[in-house]
Amino acid sequence: MAGYAEIAAHYTRLIESGELAPGDRLPTQREVMQEWGVAQQTASRSFRVLRENGLTKATTGGGTVVADPGSSNVATRVRTWASTGRALAKEESSRIVEIGTVGADEVVAARLEIEPGSPVHVRRRVVSRNGVPTHMSSSYYPAYVIAATPELTEAVSTGGSRELAAERLGSPQSRVLEEVTSRLATVQELEALGLTGSTVVTQVVRTAWLSDGRIVEVAVKVAHGSTVLRWTTPL
Repeated sequence: MAGYAEIAAHYTRLIESGELAPGDRLPTQREVMQEWGVAQQTASRSFRVLRENGLTKATTGGGTVVADPGSSNVATRVRTWASTGRALAKEESSRIVEIGTVGADEVVAARLEIEPGSPVHVRRRVVSRNGVPTHMSSSYYPAYVIAATPELTEAVSTGGSRELAAERLGSPQSRVLEEVTSRLATVQELEALGLTGSTVVTQVVRTAWLSDGRIVEVAVKVAHGSTVLRWTTPL
């Protein structure tokens, strides 16, 4: 007889492979009980694992659906990359809008522990879902990352920049700090996301470390609309 972890792993694979897309409804717990031959407690526990990992959510009409990938945490993206070789969901696409060296602003400089205005490499891209822009993400890299991963200086999406950099630097990704705030969109962000007027956006600043303590990336994600932020942290 299957255990809750096996059932949760099965649906995790379906979600991360894109076979179950955002908004798709999962079987009911009763259907899972019948299909897998398990008790209600086992089915319920497997659903709880999926929900706590940010992969699914409950709907107002009852039932469980696949959560929007835009609301998932970095850990989910890392798992998706490991299982599919893609950091984006199947209906998402990424377009690079800027690449090169810029002076670090106060937000980026503080997290990289450098002086504001110090040169850093940036890859700025707009991510769309079904052709509609959803967020702009700017990734900033210290010099040692660029030295090990010169592909990041090219205007071609690698699909998993942190993963590639971590491999080249010989140290796996270890942890990420996510800091969430709201603010008014800049002119550049308004143009990139097709917005007008004074629009409030959600900003997520993500600092990712390797297991050896080095920072591999500071990323600033700016999204508009009813963004739901969802993640779990082991304690």
